[in-house]
Amino acid sequence: MKRIIALIFATLLAPAQGAEYVVDPTHTYASFEIDHLGFSTQRGQFNQSSGVVEFDPAAKTGRIDISIETASLDTGFELRDNVLRGDDWFKAKDYPYIFFRSQKLIFTDDKLSAVDGSLVMLGEIRPMRLEVTRFKCGLNLASRKRGCGADAVGVLKRSEFGLSNGVPFIGDEVRLRIQVEAYLP
Repeated sequence: MKRIIALIFATLLAPAQGAEYVVDPTHTYASFEIDHLGFSTQRGQFNQSSGVVEFDPAAKTGRIDISIETASLDTGFELRDNVLRGDDWFKAKDYPYIFFRSQKLIFTDDKLSAVDGSLVMLGEIRPMRLEVTRFKCGLNLASRKRGCGADAVGVLKRSEFGLSNGVPFIGDEVRLRIQVEAYLP
C-alpha cells in the first residue's frame, strides 16, 4: 500500500509532458499601468479572462492563448470605467475581447523567460513580447490539480491600436501585466 501511495505521489509531482491547461479565470488577470499627466501612474485591470496554455517542458515548446473581456475593465472608479469602455476608447460593445496569442516561447537555459506573440485589440494586430518574471508548473496542493502559472509583462503603444486620446498628456506607453494560472481539465 505504501508503494502504491508513493507511486501515485511521484506521478503527481513528476514534470508533465506536453499538456494543455485551461486558464483559471479566478487567478488570471491582465492589468495595465499608464502615465497620467506626469503626476502619477494610473492602474487598472480586466477582471474576466479565459484561454489555454500548452506546454511541453522537454521539447521547450507550447502556446498561450489568452482572451480578455474588454467590458470587465476596472480602474476602481465606475465613471472612468464607463468612459473607457465606451466608443471613444475601448469600444467594448464592438470589440468585446482583447487577445494575446503566442508564436514562440523563449527559454534561457531551462527556464521560460519570454513569449513572443501578437496582441489583438480594437481590430488591430501588433507584435508583442511578454517578459516572464515568474513561471512554475507543478501540483497545486490546495486544489490538488496539476497546473502552470506565470507573471509576465510587456509594453505597448496604445496609439498603434487607435487609442490616441489625450496623447501626450496621458501616456502613449502602456505596461501590460498578465498573471495567469492554468490547470489540467
